[in-house]
This record gives sequence, structure tokens and C-alpha cells, in this order.
Amino acid sequence: MQASANSETTAIVNAVVYCVDDAFSCHNPGTVVFADGVIGAVGPSDATPVPDDAQVIDARGRLAVLPGLIDAHSHSSLLKGYSENAQLMDWLPEYQREHQALTSDDAYYGYLVTYMESLKGGTTCVMDMYRFGQRGAQAASELGMRAHLVPYAADHPTKHFFETLETSEQLIRDCHGADDGRISAWVGLEHITYCSEAMFEGARELADRYGVNIHTHTSEQVEEVEVVVELFGDRPVQVFNRWGILRPGSVLAHCVWLDDAEIEVLADTGTGVAHCPVSNMKLASGPAPLSKFREAGVTAALGSDGGISNNSVSMWECMKVGSLLQKVTHLDATAVTAADALRMATIDAARLIGIDGVVGSIEAGKHADLITVDLWQPHLLPLALSEGHDPILWNLVFAGRASDVRDVWVQGRRCLDDGDITRLDESAALEEIHARTVDLLHRREGVAAIPMVAD
Repeated sequence: MQASANSETTAIVNAVVYCVDDAFSCHNPGTVVFADGVIGAVGPSDATPVPDDAQVIDARGRLAVLPGLIDAHSHSSLLKGYSENAQLMDWLPEYQREHQALTSDDAYYGYLVTYMESLKGGTTCVMDMYRFGQRGAQAASELGMRAHLVPYAADHPTKHFFETLETSEQLIRDCHGADDGRISAWVGLEHITYCSEAMFEGARELADRYGVNIHTHTSEQVEEVEVVVELFGDRPVQVFNRWGILRPGSVLAHCVWLDDAEIEVLADTGTGVAHCPVSNMKLASGPAPLSKFREAGVTAALGSDGGISNNSVSMWECMKVGSLLQKVTHLDATAVTAADALRMATIDAARLIGIDGVVGSIEAGKHADLITVDLWQPHLLPLALSEGHDPILWNLVFAGRASDVRDVWVQGRRCLDDGDITRLDESAALEEIHARTVDLLHRREGVAAIPMVAD
């Protein structure tokens, strides 16, 4: 497997290594060796040779090594915290005031601040539905991250401020496969009430022409489903299936209020789900039926839904909340274990977006998308194993924080070094981001919200 990266060999030794492979292997103490952007070896430290010329990072038993986290559904934004205390049908029009005033330069800084937060929390890849995607490719490239860019696209006349299939095609032509394959572009449909049947057909044709996938939202709130049934005479997933966008590689975000027949359609068509538990709680949407997805064989992974509806893009919060929400919903303390949650933020997310052959687990031959986590702090102790019990993974998932991440490599290139972004001046970037945000807020003043469903 090829990967363009720094050719220097790096070895992380004496770490707690969670591979998230098929066997969910853990090596404690473990060693990971990588060079040329590719993992060369992983295993117990006493059985994994370290090349003489390697740069050695000795974890001393105080660092965990995990696959880079993957955010399977996000929305970059400059204005998190400005659309609050509302359920979806009222929240969306208020949030979209940002888009009515948004420029390409605004979008760049929205991408940049979101990706900076993501990277510092150990997220190495983001599936991002936003606008002016070329600027997202620029921001991700500057930081060294992976990004799957999915334009908000719509053709309803009241949603004229979103992208079109024409601008979506240009993004694919400009960016798909860029930056040594770290940048991808998909076809995005914002919402079924914003897009005509003809646009769905065009989206399918565009995806076929370029060999890319399709991503959209659905069934996030009960009232939303009721509106779709009233407008289209059927439940959303059934309409999607009739209009031909459901197939292997397609991803639907949320899917909180699916009935059994819709879940069967997802399974039959090979369509996956990006589950956003923190956002679903904050917008009072409800818990997605994860156990039914699993039973049906539907791939489901975790997404933050972006700072606009979550106020954070921490995949650590998504893992914890994603587990707790299922436990309390089903009154089953065994629902979604720590291992399950970590899988949903790594290998399941990689599988959902079609890159599991490259990343998502720590295995020889895969790209070196790796993070280290500082275990030597009060909220993550103890590190001692006793009576056959290993507390470390449980504490990582249920007590871990984005700020615990110390180092991040993407394709073997170090993007975070002891908590600091390596490829830009953070302080200068934050000054620019803040100034652009203030400017956007001034331009947004007086912009009226447009209802989610308009005549």
C-alpha cells in the first residue's frame, strides 16, 4: 500500500496499543512502527523489532495509541452557539441565516476552526457537509487532515443560497482524490424538502459519472418525518429508495425515526447510517435504533453533526454519549460497550465512508493515521490490570477528553505534537478566525430566517 509521507521511521514503544482490528487486539506494552506513511509493524514490545534508525517515542506505559478517530457526519461553521434552545424544525431556519450571508472566505475560516478543533481532539478524518468545498480542501490540506467534502445542495427556490449539482460537480473535478488521496468529494443533498425529484435523479447520475457516493439527512425528528409523509405520501427512506439514491456507499445521517421496513430497505440496499447522538439529544430528536441497525446488518458509525448543533466536534463525547444513550433508552447496561463505541468512531466509520482498507485500525500495511493519548492523569487512572479486568479502555471511552490527545499522525506525517498543531500558527489563525466571525455576524444582521418548509 502506498502513502506519500515523511520517509523517517518512527517507533512508539511501551504503549497501550488498541488496534481495533477484527480481533480487537490490545498490546500492553505494545509497539507500533511506521515509515513512508505506512504501518510496518505492530505487536507486543518484547516481540516487535525496532529498526536502528527509527525515531523512538518511549510511552513508558503512560500513552495509549489508537487509530485516528473519524467523524462520519459534521458541518463546519463559524457560528456555533448562535442557534440554540430549539428543536430541529425551528433550529434549521435560524442556523441557515449563516448560509444566507456566507462567502467563500467565511467558509474557509469555518472549515479551519472546525478542523483545528477536530485535529486537536484526535480526529484525523471528517465527513463534512458544508459549502464552498474547495476552501475545505484548502483548510484540510494545510492541517494535513483527511476530509470527505459533501456540499449542501438544494434546488428549492427558497433555498437558493445552497450549492447546486453544477457546483458539486466542479468540486469533484477540482478536489476528489487531491492531496495524495486525503481529500474526497461526494454528492450531497441537503434535505428532501429542499430538493426536487429531478435533483435526486441528477445527483444519482452525477455520482455514477464520477464514481463517488451520496450523502443526505433524514428522519432526525418525528415532526420532520410527518412533514415528509404529508408532502410525498411515504416515509423518507421509502422515497429515497424509489428515487434511486440508496445503494452500497450511500450514507444517511441521523435515521432516528425509522420504522422496521425502512431499516430493511437500508440493509437490502447496503446503505449506511451516520449516527449523531450528542446532536440528537441536544435538539431533542431522540435515540436512533442502533440495535436494530446491527441486527439488520446496517453499518452505523458516529458523527458529531458539527459544532452548530453539538457545540463540539469531540468524538470522545460522541463515544461516551453514544453508549450511554443506548443504555438508558433500553434500560440495558450492556448496550454499546467501550469497544463497540471505539469501533464506531474508527473502523466502522472507515467502513461507512469506504476507506477501511486504508485506515480505521492499526494493522501492518495500513496508512499510519495514529493518535497518542496521555493516560497519566487523574481522570484516566488506574492503569493497573487486576483479576482479569482492564480498566484502560473503559476509562478512555467514558472519561477520556479531546484535550487528552497528545500526538496525531496522518499518513505518517505528524500533525499534532504534544498538543500543538504543527502545520500552522494556532494563535495567528485564531485571530483571523475571530475577526472573520465578527464580520460575518455584522453581515448576517437583518437576514430573515426562511422556514424549513416554504410555499
